[in-house]
Amino acid sequence: WRTFNLISVVVPALNEEENLRSAVLQIREAARDAGNVLIEIIIVDDGSSDGTQQILKTECTAPDTRIFFSAHNEGKGSAVRVGIREAKGDYLVIQDADLEYNPQDFVTMMNCVREKDSDVVYGSRFLNKKGVTSLWHRFVNYFLTQLCNVLFGSRLTDMETCYKLFKRSFLQGIPLQSRGFEIEVELTTKALRAKAHIHEVPVSYHGRTYHDGKKIGWRDGVHAVQT
Repeated sequence: WRTFNLISVVVPALNEEENLRSAVLQIREAARDAGNVLIEIIIVDDGSSDGTQQILKTECTAPDTRIFFSAHNEGKGSAVRVGIREAKGDYLVIQDADLEYNPQDFVTMMNCVREKDSDVVYGSRFLNKKGVTSLWHRFVNYFLTQLCNVLFGSRLTDMETCYKLFKRSFLQGIPLQSRGFEIEVELTTKALRAKAHIHEVPVSYHGRTYHDGKKIGWRDGVHAVQT
């Protein structure tokens, strides 16, 4: 099994005062369950206007946590790129602060890295299951995923998953420029262009509604296709 000195967990956050505390606690718990791996939690606040920044400044002060603030809302892609740039771990995993993805699935992803010696692991919402997203989001994701598979000869089931794990040295060698949610497409297509074999593992998913604070919309689907 591959051993690790440090795992970087990049957490992009925008107006997540309701979920942030729980997200940090669950990430630490998942790291312990993954075999006591050492982690650094890199939280990138993307110009929050609620109480998120106050929580970060007063409660997220543990030695395993580093925080970066954007003066304005730059977009998820910008926040993820900051986290990637600042990461120091052997591997890097992206964990959204909204907890649509369960941090416990981090254990499954790490086990895949150890067993298959992978450089890239995706947590798929659609592997062995259906109906975990709305019909519209499922259609857009299916279209983009199949287009990607045709173009790159891959066999992915969920290219737009937000739960992605990369070998840091591999990821930091890929130039990224996306500012918004199209970062998911850019990460996948550029990883495949770099000849990465992406392993997928099934993960749980609890999608939020727009009333609950979900931020991705149809325009983001258009941007993803253009990417």
